[in-house]
This record gives sequence, structure tokens and C-alpha cells, in this order.
Amino acid sequence: MNQPVAFPDAATLKAWRHDFHRHPEIAFEEHRTHDRIVAILREHGLEPVTGLGGGTGVVVTIEGRRGPGPSIGLRADIDALPIEEANELDYRSTIPGRMHACGHDGHTTMLMGAACALARDPDFAGTLHCIFQPAEENEGGARVMVEEGLFTRFPMDAVYGLHNWPGLPVGEAAVHDTAVMAAFDVFTLTLKGRGCHAAMPHLGDDTLLAACQLATQLQGVISRETPAHQSAVLSITQFHAGDAFNVVPGTVELRGTVRCFDAALKARLEQRLRDAVAACAAFHGLTAELDYQARYPATLNAPEHAARCAEVLEGLPQVTRVHRDLPPSMGSEDFAFMLAERPGAYIWLGNGDSAALHNPAYDFNDALAPLGVAYWQALARALLAA
Repeated sequence: MNQPVAFPDAATLKAWRHDFHRHPEIAFEEHRTHDRIVAILREHGLEPVTGLGGGTGVVVTIEGRRGPGPSIGLRADIDALPIEEANELDYRSTIPGRMHACGHDGHTTMLMGAACALARDPDFAGTLHCIFQPAEENEGGARVMVEEGLFTRFPMDAVYGLHNWPGLPVGEAAVHDTAVMAAFDVFTLTLKGRGCHAAMPHLGDDTLLAACQLATQLQGVISRETPAHQSAVLSITQFHAGDAFNVVPGTVELRGTVRCFDAALKARLEQRLRDAVAACAAFHGLTAELDYQARYPATLNAPEHAARCAEVLEGLPQVTRVHRDLPPSMGSEDFAFMLAERPGAYIWLGNGDSAALHNPAYDFNDALAPLGVAYWQALARALLAA
């Protein structure tokens, strides 16, 4: 296998990453990030296509010098999170309430490094598209790019993604044959009845009692109705009700998420949630409004593409171990929308002993960046070999 060239160097990658970290931008607001990506790519002789994915996405295409061949995509997410950073770093976030708490600053840096290196030495056959995608966090930027015609405008036979993984040592990777990340649905439930004085509950409807019963009852849908071999999680994450000590509120709002891997199970869980809400509301004499939204499908690798990724990783001297048996995560990832349109694979690269993703103390490990650049280069050269 051709070994990737050592360009850009680790110091350059660190400088890029720290700059992104200082200036985090959330979904569809990544204007400075967009401009910085474009500027760096142009400095290295590339001509990126701009204004994609709602305005802040970027795609840059590199043609191999060996002539026609397959066309593949490599994707990095570029957005940050609405979190106040707790780290005391010289490159900590300069924007209050915004933070790169998931490592997308590192993902962007790694793909930029690989794009610049491959453009300098495009010794492959075919076409490589590097996709810098906005709004991965909850807003489905990948879906937007697909709906805008990403794969029509930039034809690809396959597409690949990665994520840093806290707790997995730097130098180790994880590749799943099929399921990697769970599907992600959200719901908002509003229960309404007659509010009343807390001393006279018989004169009203106890929306709080109903909501509490429902919050516990719904866990039975997971523990008693879902087959033990199928992973699923239903979580109530918000409970909004009342303003006074002596008033039973007339309205209660619950919010939460449903996650699983199997599409048929996902549909059944939604229906059972609706059944439970209707039954509870009827029993307590309440009206119920349920807003249920399917956000992300499950992230599912194509086994043959996962095998190629594992083979490439195992051939890198920087990689000490490739895990093939780690359980998938119940977290979610909008790269699923791209994998639903094109085959490919999504892998994890160890971020070392860092804080968890989405934690105010999280930081991407700069030692990982050169490995990520090497992986992207090696994967592209292996898949686009003449």
C-alpha cells in the first residue's frame, strides 16, 4: 500500500484546529468556518464549491492523475454546539455559549489536511470529493445536502465518514460491519386539563399525576415489550409544569427521545408511545397533543466497505489496534442520511482519555489529527488505485 505523505505537518494541523476551536459556530451559522475552509483549500491550489448545505457547506473535488476510475466521497462535519466551554485553554472558545464539544474542529482539520496532501500528489485513478458538512448536531445538515442534490451534482459510488471516540486510545480504531449509531426521534407531549387549587384537586384534573404515571409507564415499552436482543432507549429529558406552590397546573409538557437500530421496531415504539399517551389522557380526562418527529435514521455500514476501511487502518503504522467487536452506540449521527443514499462506512478513531463528547470539558486530541490525515489519504489511494 502506498504510504501517505507527511503533509501538512502536525504543527500546521494544530494551528488550523485551534483556530476553528476558538471560533465555534452552530448549525447553519458556520460562516467564518466556511470561509476559513475555503481560504485554506485555495491556498493549496484547490477550487472548492461553496454555499452548499443551506449556505455553509463546502465540497472540493480532486481528480486523480491516472485517469478515469471510481468516484468516492469523504465527509467531515464542521459545526459546534450551544455549550459554554469549561476548559482553560489558550485556544478556548471566544464565543459565549458556543463550543466545539464534539471534535468537529478536529474532523474538519483532518479532512482539510488530507485534501491538501492528495491535491499535491493525486497519484490515483478516479475522482475524490471532500465534503465539509454543516449542521450535524440535531439539525440534519447531511439530509439538507442530500436533498439539495449532493450525489447528483457530485456523483459518488461510495461515501465515508469518521468520528473521534473518547475512551479509545489514540492509535486504536473501531469498525462495525453494520450498525454503528442509533436512529434518533424526538417528541414533545402536552397534557391539558382543568387547573385547580392544590387544596381541592377534586375540582380539577391532575396533569402532573398523569405525566408522572406516563413517564414511568413508558419505560415498560422498552423493558417489557422490546425483545431483549434489540437495543432501544426511550428517555424523558424535559418536564415543564406549574409556577406556584398551591396550584395544580392545567398544562404539563414532556419532551424526550426514542433511539433504536431496527426500522420496524422504531415504528412500533412510536405507535406504542401514541397508544400510551391516548390511554393515559383518556383515563385522567385530559387532552393530549403529541408532536413526534423522526430526526436521524440509524447509521448502517455496508459490510464490504467496512472491511476495506479496516484493512486500510490495519496497514497504517500509526494504528496499533482495530476493534471489530465493539457494541454500536445509542448516540446518533446524520451521516446516516448519506449512507442511506450511497454505500460506505463510518468509523471511530480513538481520542484517548478525554472528557466525553458534548461535555463542557471535552477537547479534541491534537495527537489524533496526523493519524486522521494519514487514514483519509490511505483510504482514498486504496479505493482509487488504478
